[in-house]
Parts: sequence; C-alpha cells; structure tokens
Amino acid sequence: MKYTKENGVIAVDTNASPIHLAIAEVSKTGELLSYQTISLHHLLGLSQNSKDHQEWILAHQLIDLAIQKDKAIAIENLKKLKKGKRGDGRAELRKRLHQWNAKKFLQKLKRVARLKGVEVIEVNPAYTSVIGMLKYAPQLSIDKDTASAYVIGRRALGFKEDMPENYEKLLKDKAYLEFALKRYEEREKELRELIEKESNEYKGNALKSELRSVEDARKLLANLLQSLQSESSSCEGANGRNPEQGRVAKTTLQSVWQVLKVALLFPILGRVLPRDLSPLKPALVEGVWDRVRSRSVPFEAGGTVPIRDF
Repeated sequence: MKYTKENGVIAVDTNASPIHLAIAEVSKTGELLSYQTISLHHLLGLSQNSKDHQEWILAHQLIDLAIQKDKAIAIENLKKLKKGKRGDGRAELRKRLHQWNAKKFLQKLKRVARLKGVEVIEVNPAYTSVIGMLKYAPQLSIDKDTASAYVIGRRALGFKEDMPENYEKLLKDKAYLEFALKRYEEREKELRELIEKESNEYKGNALKSELRSVEDARKLLANLLQSLQSESSSCEGANGRNPEQGRVAKTTLQSVWQVLKVALLFPILGRVLPRDLSPLKPALVEGVWDRVRSRSVPFEAGGTVPIRDF
C-alpha cells in the first residue's frame, strides 16, 4: 500500500439520522486536523442503479481525499447495520435504513481504496459514539458524529481513550448519582402516565421504547450506587489502605462509558441524545456538576454546531 496510517488517517463515520457521513482528518499523533460532513439525503428515492453510481463517485472522492492528504482510511467494522423494528414508532428512521445501506457503501469504499493503493483500517465500533459525544464533542466544540469519527480515527491509529479525571470523580459522587437516579424515576413515572393516555399505537410503542431505556438507565445507576455503598462499607476499619476504595466494581457494569452516558445526558441535558453537547464542558473540564444538581431544571439543550470544512 502506498498510502498508510504512517501519516495519519481520514476517518469515516456513517449516520442514519440525519443520513450523512462524518469525516475527520486525524494526525499520526492523534490530533484532529480538519473535519466535514457530507449529506446523503440526495440518495433517498433514487433508483438502485442511480444510487450505486452516486456511491461509487463518493467513494472515489473520499479515497482521492486520503491520497491528497497522504493518509489511510479508517472505518467501523460493520458486521450488520442496526435496523428498526416494526411497531417501534420510528418509521422515518426505518425508511432511511431501508433506502441506504451503509455496509454496501463501505464495501465500495474498500474496493476503490484497494485499487488506488490506500490502506483501509477497520476498527471495533464499540462505544465510539458514546466516547465521542461525552469526551470530544464538548471538549472540542464539535458535533457528536464528527466526534465519533475522530474516535474511529484515533482507534485506527492505536490510541486508547482514558476516562477524563472529572468524569471518574462524577461516577463516585453519591449525591450527584442520587440526583440522576431521581431524574430517571420521575421520567419513568411520566412515561407510564403518558402511555396510559396514548391511543395511537405507534406513538405508544415509541413511548414504551423510551420507557424501557429509562428503566435500564435507572437500574444501572441503582446498581452503581449500591456498589459504591458496598465498597464504602467494606472499607470501614481499613484505615484508608484498601486499594479498591472508591472504584467502580467491574462486575457491576458492562461499560463505564455507557454508565457515564446514562449519568450525564438525560440528568443534565434533559434528553437522551441531545444535538448540542457543549453544556457538558463545565462538568468535563471544571468538574462543576454540583451546580447542575442544585438546579430545579436541566441545562437548556439545542442549537447546532457549525461544521468546519477541509
């Protein structure tokens, strides 16, 4: 291969809502150099032949960009594309996923790369979106999809993502976690009341889907609090020498990043997947989540983040 990750990568993240590609140029030392988004909305409604033609053009454009930047291409290893289920209340998303197949596009991208001598690095997609939205979106003032592409690029280069120090402290703050747990308990009660009143089947299914997510989040936080309480009790009389004191039990949680997402997004921003993640910056950089806990309402969330072109 002529163009390898020796000089960094062009990372590509595929997204269905809204349907687009997020592109991040990452240096060999792991810095974000430039980024852009490419809308794919024009592909919806095209015939299969026209869609294939446009995808081949786009694949060549991305590979030419990698050649211009003298970098490899980094993508997620997509074994299967997530698909909506009938009756889940997300008809628009299901329609987009049916009309555009990310896996087939990435196969085109890999084929063009092979023909033009560009290395393609496929990475494990686990938690790239979560790490991006919680760590780099607020830190660098970029949108969550660009942040996800950045994580893909860094992972392709072999970098590991450590948990920021203030986030680690937040996951040990019992007062904050109790506040977050209460927010989910209140939302769970609201959803149950809305479900009882909702007569539309699809809207009802969407509410039930959210309820399941809220229930899962509540259980995660409850388990974390119970774990911290157990560790605190086990440390009594140990004169502070217990090395496990204050740590999150590995057997309690599947992913600390997933728990952090549960603890941060809805309790602070009032939404599970907010578009604007900049309000997380005070918690990330300054560790000032106490002022969030003292509020009667969460931070306002919304707006857009401007995208900088290559």
